[in-house]
Amino acid sequence: MRALVAVLDEAVAAQTPADEAVAACGEPGPASRGTARDCGQQSIAVHRLHARLQDLGTTDPDLVAAQAHAVRLLAYDLWMLRASMNLAFTVRPVDRTEAARLRLNGLGRPADDLRRLRDSLRAELRDT
Repeated sequence: MRALVAVLDEAVAAQTPADEAVAACGEPGPASRGTARDCGQQSIAVHRLHARLQDLGTTDPDLVAAQAHAVRLLAYDLWMLRASMNLAFTVRPVDRTEAARLRLNGLGRPADDLRRLRDSLRAELRDT
């Protein structure tokens, strides 16, 4: 459980810059090179955490379920980073995709769900 909580601590910490990178893609006007760089760096960081999380040798059935849930939540973060970059750096923007881009404001509820999962596992760890 300690290893799972440790990776989740890092994942929760990584969500702030990832959230900011996604939100930057939704800013009005052309997206900057800095935004592209930030999204790329955050994608790499989240991908590494996702891989570490998948590679944990969890065997406890309750922890396996928590681990699988966390893996899905990080996969969503990766998808949001990729989709945000696709919308912000499209070669030929159309009204529909531009409207979707302007609605980007961060990772959303799945980021909160990951934080709650980490917090609940941390509490269980303290209670044992």
